[in-house]
Amino acid sequence: MTGLVILVRATLFNLYFALLTLLMGLAALPLRWFAPSRALPYAKLWAGLSVAGLKAICGIEVRVSGRRHLQAGAPVLIASQHQSAFDTLVWMNLVPRPAYVMKRELTRIPLVGPMLLLAGMIPLEREGGASALRDLLRDTARAVADHRQIVIFPEGTRVRSGERVALQPGIAALASHAGLTVLPVSTDSGRCWSRNAFVKRPGILHIDIAAPIPPGLRRRELLDAIRAGWDDCEALRQRSAFLDKPVDNPVGSAPEKAADPG
Repeated sequence: MTGLVILVRATLFNLYFALLTLLMGLAALPLRWFAPSRALPYAKLWAGLSVAGLKAICGIEVRVSGRRHLQAGAPVLIASQHQSAFDTLVWMNLVPRPAYVMKRELTRIPLVGPMLLLAGMIPLEREGGASALRDLLRDTARAVADHRQIVIFPEGTRVRSGERVALQPGIAALASHAGLTVLPVSTDSGRCWSRNAFVKRPGILHIDIAAPIPPGLRRRELLDAIRAGWDDCEALRQRSAFLDKPVDNPVGSAPEKAADPG
């Protein structure tokens, strides 16, 4: 595919995404007033249509491995790598009741921000210090009580593919306070949609869910275990690519069976 075709398709998707967000944001106004309990299903619809647009317009497909580690909608702490805005979309429909830990600035976006709060997302004031951490722990406890799956990006920002940054220690406090199992998640989303990129390149994005980390680890032990889970997933993905082995479970397919050892 030529660079011009890729650019045109990326432009069409960006227009589609902006128009979809605007129209659904306007349509959500009566929902906010009269049916706030429907905010999460509505947000899931918006995210699903966005990911479907990526596939139809830009030729980007998603493959997920390790779904067996998601235990039937139980509360869990999903510690995902973060390479592009795509990572903030895809989990909306990979788990039943997601609650993203997100920067508070997003709640100030017209139309979108109020819906994020109604949908149960967890805002974080990144420069708020101890007070912000207390708010995060309180809001997370509420989300767990509401049987939500908590999605957090321990790198703290979007990171280029192959780049390594120190993990934010707040995830250890979160895991300890909530008593949740942690699922490390590796992704290569930056291959097709890099950080802050206008252009989206066709290809297959992978989301690999590593083996669960039980609660109760010390901070350094947990951070090291998350990093090790990511590294194991990346190594397996590279070996699979070398062997030309397909990766299981495209988004929208049936979950893996618990007995499947793959």
